[in-house]
Amino acid sequence: MLTALRRLAGTWFAKALFLLLILSFGIWGIEDIVRRIGTDTAVARVGGDPIELTEAQQAARREMLRMQRQLGPSFEMNPRMAQAVGRQAVEQLVLDRVQRQEAARMNIAVPETALRDYIFGIPAFHGADGRFSRPLFDGFLRNNGLSEGEFLNLLRADLQRQQLVGAVRAGAAGPDALTKPLLAWEREQRVADLVLLPFAAAPEPAAPEEVQLRRFHENNPDRFSSPQYRRYTLAVLSPETVAAEIKPTEEELRAAYEAHRNEFEAPERRTIEQALLPSQEKAQAVAEQWRGGADFAGIEAAAQQAGGQAVSLGTTDRSGLPVPELAQAAFALPENGISDPVRTSFGWHVLKVTDIQPEQVRGFDAVRDELAAMVRRERAADLAYERANQVEDALAGGATLAEAAQRFGLALAEVTTDASGQTQAGTPADLPLSGAAEDIALRAVFAAQQGDAPRLAEAGQTALFAFELKEIIPAALRPFEQVEAQVREAWLANARRHAQEERAAALLTAVKGGRPLAEAAREADLPVQRVGPFSRQPQPGLRLPAELLRPVFDTPPDQATMAETADGFAVAQPVQVMPFNPDGDPLAVGRVRDAVEQAMLNDLEAQYLDALRARAEVTYNEALLEQVTPR
Repeated sequence: MLTALRRLAGTWFAKALFLLLILSFGIWGIEDIVRRIGTDTAVARVGGDPIELTEAQQAARREMLRMQRQLGPSFEMNPRMAQAVGRQAVEQLVLDRVQRQEAARMNIAVPETALRDYIFGIPAFHGADGRFSRPLFDGFLRNNGLSEGEFLNLLRADLQRQQLVGAVRAGAAGPDALTKPLLAWEREQRVADLVLLPFAAAPEPAAPEEVQLRRFHENNPDRFSSPQYRRYTLAVLSPETVAAEIKPTEEELRAAYEAHRNEFEAPERRTIEQALLPSQEKAQAVAEQWRGGADFAGIEAAAQQAGGQAVSLGTTDRSGLPVPELAQAAFALPENGISDPVRTSFGWHVLKVTDIQPEQVRGFDAVRDELAAMVRRERAADLAYERANQVEDALAGGATLAEAAQRFGLALAEVTTDASGQTQAGTPADLPLSGAAEDIALRAVFAAQQGDAPRLAEAGQTALFAFELKEIIPAALRPFEQVEAQVREAWLANARRHAQEERAAALLTAVKGGRPLAEAAREADLPVQRVGPFSRQPQPGLRLPAELLRPVFDTPPDQATMAETADGFAVAQPVQVMPFNPDGDPLAVGRVRDAVEQAMLNDLEAQYLDALRARAEVTYNEALLEQVTPR
C-alpha cells in the first residue's frame, strides 16, 4: 500500500493536485488582500494623493478626545455629532494635503534642526528644570493617540504652512482711512432723553368677562397646556447598584489597609522658625538671644543686622525638610526648643520649634468600615462591567427589562415624567440617576419611539441605563376650569403690556410729528430723564436699558426709538451727539489699527487657502466616509 502511494505521489497528477491545494491555502490566508485588489481604500484623494481610512479615523478620534477634554465628562457625543466630527477631520486632512502639495511645488522645506528646535521650545514639554522632558513628550503623544513620527509630520506640515501663508500675510497694514473712522464710530458718545413705561405702572384694566377669558385660553394653548409626558421603565446599572452585593473578606480588608496605609498614618509635623547666619559666631549669638526670650520680630532684626535673615518654615513633616542636617536637628528639639548652630552648604542655621503635632496612626479596626466601603467601590466597578455584558445578552435573548433588572440587581423605576423629570403632580420623579446622568437618560427617553427594544447606554462615566417606553401622553390643553386663575392673571398681564405698548407708540408718533420726546412725555404725564453721555459699550450703572443702547446710536437726533424690556417698554430720543476726534488719541488709533490688520491678515489667509482648495482636484469615497467615525 505504501509503495502504491509513493508511486502515485510521483505522478504529474499528484503534483498538480498539491500545487492547487497550496494555492488555495495561500489565497485563503490572504483573503482580504485578494478581495481588495482593484478596490480604492482611500477616503479622499487630493490630486492623486490618498487619505487612507485609518488616517482619517485617527484624526477623527483625536478630535473627539479634544472635544471631550474641553467640554468635560458630562459631554455626550451623539451619532450625528460624531459623523460631523468625522467629516470635519477629513476636510482638515484635505486642506493639509493641499498646503503640503503647494509647499512642495514651491520647494518649501523644513530642516530637521528647525523642527527639533521648535519641539524643544514648546513650553508644555519642559520639565521642572525648564528643559525638554522626554517623559512629558511621550505622555502628550500617548494622550493624543499619536506616534512620534505622526506628530513630527504634523509639526513639519504646520511649519510649512506657516512659511507658505507667511508670505501672504506679510505686508498687510490697516489704513488710516479705515482705522480712524472706525475709532471715531467706536468712541462716539450720546446723550438721550428716556421715558420708562413699566408694566407695573400701567392703568389697571377692567375686570374681564368669562367669554374674554375663554377666548384668551383658546388662543394661547401653549401657555395653558400640559407638557408631553412619557410612561417608562428605567433600569440603571452602576457600581452603587451592585455594591451592596459585595461582602469583603478579612483578607481583602487587610490587603486594602496595607495598600492604603499612608492614608491612615499621619507623620509627626512641626512648625519651625529659622535664622540663617553667615558664621558660627553670629549664629551662636542669635541662638543665645533667642534662648533669652527674644520674639521672632527681634530675631529677624538681629539676623538682618548680622548679615543674615530669619524666616518661618511653616508646618512640615520630616520629609518636607530636604536638608538632612536640618531635619535631624529640628525633629530632635522639644516644643519651643532652640537648636545649636547647624552648618549646611547655605550657612549656619538656628532653628526653633514652636508647635508639635504628634504622629497619628489609625489602626485596622478603627478604619474597618472605610476599608469595606473602599473594597466595595473597587470591586463594584468591575462587577458592574461584567454585569453589563450579561444584561445585554439577556435583553438580546428576549428577556424583559424587569426580568433583567431582577436577575442582575439593577435599580428599577417605573415613572411618568415630562422631559425635565417632573411628574404629572409637578414634583421631581424619584429616578435612580441624578445630575448630568439623569439629563442624558431623559433625553434618550424623549427621543425614543414607542416599541424600541431596550438596550444599555452610557450615562456619564460609570453608570449604564436601559429603558422601555410604555406610553406617550401627548401635550393637551388643560380645561378652562382647571386653569381659570392662571388665565385671568395672564389676561391682566397682557392687558397691562398692551396699554404700555400703546403709550410708547403714542410717544413715537408725537416725536415723528416734530415734537421733542420730553414735551410729549410731560403732556402725557410721564416722567422723563436725561441719561448720558454714554458710549456704544454697556457701562455699569447706566440707566439706559441695554435693549435701547444700540437703537439709540442708530437713531438720528430728530427721531425716537422704543424697545420692550424685561419689565416694560422704554422710549428714548438722542438729544446730543458727541463725536470723537481720533487725532487726539494716537494710542487708540494704534490699537484699532492692530485689530484691523489682524482681521485683514486672517481674511487674506482664509482667501488664499480657499483658492488653493478650489484649485485642487479633490475626490471623495462616499462609501468610506461613513466609516471614518468608529461606532
